[in-house]
Amino acid sequence: MHSDSLAWLCVLLFADGATLGLFTTPLLLRYGHLHSPLAVALLGGAASALGSALQLLALRWLVRDARPWMRRIAPSRDRVEAALARYPSASFLALVIARATPLPDAPLKLVAAALEYPVWRYGIAVFLGSLPYYFALAYVGKLIAIPTWMILAGVAVIVLAFVVDRLRRRGDAA
Repeated sequence: MHSDSLAWLCVLLFADGATLGLFTTPLLLRYGHLHSPLAVALLGGAASALGSALQLLALRWLVRDARPWMRRIAPSRDRVEAALARYPSASFLALVIARATPLPDAPLKLVAAALEYPVWRYGIAVFLGSLPYYFALAYVGKLIAIPTWMILAGVAVIVLAFVVDRLRRRGDAA
């Protein structure tokens, strides 16, 4: 599988959707330059939705599981309750809209996991919501040839910001 192929993009977006979702934007910008924005949106959206559905299953298991060794990994009950208070319903439309924006959808994903929202419905909402967002980013990537080094630098900044945020939160909790 060639690293510039749509199949490779789908593998990467599936993995990104199943994990932290930090690399979606740079991937769409890069592959949008190489392929049709419509193909990137449709195939990438489907792969990302499948990864997100897998992540939802894992989150459901983590939220439901009360074993002591899981407490470090699973969201705390307080966080789940706070998310439930902030987002009382994880409706289909809310999930579609959340996915159609660059804003993090983690709070809704957490609520969907806690409420045991149907995985197939969640996957469809993620797919539909990702279409306009993925198309827009791929189109920008098509119009502006962003150098690979700049995309990699952006990824490094994202990873660094994520690590700094996690360390800061850990320090605040101590």
